[in-house]
Amino acid sequence: MSKIKVVHYINQFFANIGGEEKADYPAEKRPGEVVGPGMAFNAAFGDEAEIIGTIVCGDTYFNENVDKATADILEMVKEMQPDLFIAGPAFNAGRYGVACGTIASAVQEKLGIPSLTGMYIENPGVDMFASKVYMISTKNSAAGMRDAVKKMAPLALKLAKGEAIGASCEEGYIPNGVRVNFFEEERGSKRAVDMLLKKLAGKAYTTEYPMPAFDRVAPNPAVKDLSKAKIALVTSGGIVPKGNPDHIESSSASKFGEYDITGVTDLTADTYETAHGGYDPVYANADADRVLPVDVMRDLEKEGVIGELHNKYYATVGNGTAVASAKAYAAEIAKRLIADGVDAVILTST
Repeated sequence: MSKIKVVHYINQFFANIGGEEKADYPAEKRPGEVVGPGMAFNAAFGDEAEIIGTIVCGDTYFNENVDKATADILEMVKEMQPDLFIAGPAFNAGRYGVACGTIASAVQEKLGIPSLTGMYIENPGVDMFASKVYMISTKNSAAGMRDAVKKMAPLALKLAKGEAIGASCEEGYIPNGVRVNFFEEERGSKRAVDMLLKKLAGKAYTTEYPMPAFDRVAPNPAVKDLSKAKIALVTSGGIVPKGNPDHIESSSASKFGEYDITGVTDLTADTYETAHGGYDPVYANADADRVLPVDVMRDLEKEGVIGELHNKYYATVGNGTAVASAKAYAAEIAKRLIADGVDAVILTST
């Protein structure tokens, strides 16, 4: 019995080509090569499947050349004629997740080859492609590679063999909106009462219809007199002093920066830039005031519309950054702003 033939897609980082400085690496086909996480997949497949080739593409290159990159990669996959296509896993890397979702869904739709990817639930690729391609739920970072491969390999083999795929809670993939009728052993009224009794007793239970969790924040009262208010600027658009002194990551930021703008009236191309990945930085780098409007705030300060502009601003990168991380940064930034007597904040993004 011949083995299932698999083609694996990874980015420049997992191909050991480089990090952000090599993110513009164009799509490349490597027939017969098993690279990076592909070795873990091959081990997990055992005698049932094997990777017959790897496709590598830089995250920036793919996202800035989506149509060309997709067409090129589809042709590469077609030439290798696999039975199965795997992309990633991408974990919480936003651009990588979008690339994995894009190409996996394209391979499945255009070439009719079953495809699978994996990423963290907060990766932007989830919202874009979870309904189009099977997507294993992974941990936040590559530290969860072993767990991801352990869940992806069995589902990949099922897809390649055309076997029935079970519910998301059984197979480990992110819910894709597909509902399937089946018969439960117990009627709904009994299951509902059992859940209620467990809830009242403080015992663990699993709902059959999880509701979305919305983070509701009560708005503060409006500023009564802007002409006497101290206003601060905060941005998730990654505007930093030239050279990015705090080395804030272009995606999945692990920190935020605090920067003094005492006496600064204009963010010039010589003094400020954006550290944000995932969008074309040309316009932000040419004039960072487009993302962080220091120039306009100084005008309002001179005109007496606001009392004063706070002498510090705070910046991080929103691209692929986990909600939990963003909340932690916000709590710390808010603490500092309150200590400095700031009355209101203008939050900007990309």
